[in-house]
Amino acid sequence: MPKLIKDNQIIDDNWIVVDADFEGALPEQPAIVPLSYWNQNKASLSARSDIGVWLDSHEEPSHIASDLDSIPVVAINFPKFADGRGYSYARLLRERFNYKGEIRAVGDVLQDQLFYMKRCGFNAFAVRADRDIEVALTGLNVFSNSYQAACDRNTPLFRRR
Repeated sequence: MPKLIKDNQIIDDNWIVVDADFEGALPEQPAIVPLSYWNQNKASLSARSDIGVWLDSHEEPSHIASDLDSIPVVAINFPKFADGRGYSYARLLRERFNYKGEIRAVGDVLQDQLFYMKRCGFNAFAVRADRDIEVALTGLNVFSNSYQAACDRNTPLFRRR
């Protein structure tokens, strides 16, 4: 079973991530579907509590803002590590849309990014299969303090002194 970092722990990942070109009926297990599939099947999918949505790097969270109450997981795809739009999307989900569910980073997710992703609101990370997830977990705590306010700590350092 694949592993996942969620809330600072390595856990089994029970969710399947459905490919962007998937068509047909979903299996009866927790699934994270692409935005296009969600939009085409929203009426039937929103009744299930085990369906998440993944956003590609060009799909903004405003496309699912009205549905967030029924979506337990929003995954944000990083097609390559240099694409930073997902950081902004996570922050929008947490701060503008007040999303309380799981925000999962998927795709080209590397250890060096995890600390910053966590600060932007991600709480789950699907690390690339060719990377050691135990080593990646240490990436969440590379710094003990940060100067700026963020999603994980909304008070800047000068106010915490």
